[in-house]
Amino acid sequence: MRRVFLSWAAAAVFLLGHANASGKTKPGSALELQVINFNFETVQVTWNTNAYAGINFTFIYKFKTKEEYRPCSSYVLQQGYRAGCLLDVQGDGPLYFSIRNGTEPLLTKGLEISAYLKPRSPDDLSFQWRQEAVTVTCSNLGYNDLQYEIQHKTIFDSEWQSAEAETCNITINGLDAEKCYSFRARVKALEFAYGSETYPSDWSEVTHQQRGVLRDSCWENSFFPKFILIAGMVSFLTVFLLLLSLWKLHRIKKVLMPSVPDPKFSFLGLFESHQGNFQEWIKDTQNVAPLNRMEDGDLECAPEDAVVVQPAEAETPKTVVMASPLYPQTGEEEGAGDSGQLPRQQPQGRGVISLGDFTFVMSDNSYMML
Repeated sequence: MRRVFLSWAAAAVFLLGHANASGKTKPGSALELQVINFNFETVQVTWNTNAYAGINFTFIYKFKTKEEYRPCSSYVLQQGYRAGCLLDVQGDGPLYFSIRNGTEPLLTKGLEISAYLKPRSPDDLSFQWRQEAVTVTCSNLGYNDLQYEIQHKTIFDSEWQSAEAETCNITINGLDAEKCYSFRARVKALEFAYGSETYPSDWSEVTHQQRGVLRDSCWENSFFPKFILIAGMVSFLTVFLLLLSLWKLHRIKKVLMPSVPDPKFSFLGLFESHQGNFQEWIKDTQNVAPLNRMEDGDLECAPEDAVVVQPAEAETPKTVVMASPLYPQTGEEEGAGDSGQLPRQQPQGRGVISLGDFTFVMSDNSYMML
């Protein structure tokens, strides 16, 4: 007894009785039957046992009306229970069968097995290449009203391309001889001759061809070398453009936002030794005389933001007045410059710095660049 895995599809549905706990049937329940005629060689009749769990049906059949019913010799089992029967047939013809629960008949039916035909898959595909076309041939099946379908594609195609004919001799045009193609074939029964309950055959084994040479796989021969080359070029171009963009961005940033010099590098020791005290740093590093504060009465008048330079050891001190941009020097002041007198206004919060023979008087709002 052979066990067959079932592939449930659209099938003929017949109404049968539903068996209750006592083994009697209850009318109104549906039992799904599937009939498949495998190339007029084997017929498989299966039923859905979900509504009849735990029941082993008996299947009997005959091919002629005057014959006696004979029991199924090869049941299809599902979860340990009978779910169908496999029958050996010889050519087209009717099939009469009966499904029984014990000795009680549940269904007696007759049908034409050609209405449930599933042809055999094509085999021994052969290919004849000529430039941009290929002719695919195979052995025709032993009956008519069939349609042969050849499909092909490359590794760059997302879907199969189909070509059909009533004989297994199909020419496909518009191919590239440099590319590797995959081919497969199947057979379908024409509806006008067999009805709408037929099944197409399974697809044949996929065959790979390139320039008329049989290949094990199109991926190994065509895809990887080109893919690696293209991926490498794209990666190199991407890295190059990224580095170029960073270099351009650095130049633009340098032009638009020039760097501000760090005072730590311009005034060595200012922050390390003097904690940012500029007066202490310049006294220590530039040999500048210490800052001496002068009394307000020492200089009668000095313009605000002015620097006054006096010789330290001259017999007659000569005062040089350097006006700041806030207090431009007038003509009268230039004429009176030789008199040695300063302007009458007394500076506020001024300080005195001595450098060598000169003394600089600075206000709180002034700064001096050395």
